[in-house]
Amino acid sequence: MTVGLHMWKGMIVGLAIQSIMTPFNLVENPLVSALIFKGGFSNLKEKKVFGEKTREELGATDEVTDAAGNTIVLKKGDTKPNKKIESGAKKSFEDVILDTWDLGADADIAPLMAALNKSNINYATKENGWTPIMIMSGLGAKEAVSAMKEMKKLGANPAKVDQEGWNALHWAAFHGSADAAKYLVDKDGFDGIAIGLHELTDKEGKTPLVHARDESNADVAKVIEEAVASSSGQSGADEGLRKRK
Repeated sequence: MTVGLHMWKGMIVGLAIQSIMTPFNLVENPLVSALIFKGGFSNLKEKKVFGEKTREELGATDEVTDAAGNTIVLKKGDTKPNKKIESGAKKSFEDVILDTWDLGADADIAPLMAALNKSNINYATKENGWTPIMIMSGLGAKEAVSAMKEMKKLGANPAKVDQEGWNALHWAAFHGSADAAKYLVDKDGFDGIAIGLHELTDKEGKTPLVHARDESNADVAKVIEEAVASSSGQSGADEGLRKRK
């Protein structure tokens, strides 16, 4: 452009300035400097052209970001960035539910429990209709039963069904969560036999007991069978007592 202006308008000053500055700009350019003055293409891969650092060279004040500018957390000892991205945005309640489920038995249930209250205890996810009590029934986490007790206090409804027609006992039966199943059917828990959790069939016509047997979750099947037998025996005793009176 400067040469064109010089030829068209006879501008000399601009051409003179560019003639002086161009060599300096080229020397200061990291890529040009690496190619011309520091060995050329042959060992370009071994050079740190733009001042980049390896994982080991990162200091306490260095920060690694992705293309969007989000900070990438590096685990101690890792040579590659952890894909977990910090974000200032607060997660929705639905995201908290889904994230808890995604982490499985090793999930930290504290965020979900902290977010629960009486107004959202029976919240159902938009796509699948999953509720907090369903998630906890199938999760298999160590603190699951304690969490379910708190959910009961808040008014959790284990009889509510998801898009597949599963209630909380279906979840426990399919995923092999025997402790959760026991609390769901126990009289000191949700008393699931009395409210018919074991009798409900899903869209495939399966009860929780059928799912437990199909998935070879014998411990869950035993919990349900014993609860049903106990309930039937107690009902028979009560009926006999009424007849004698």
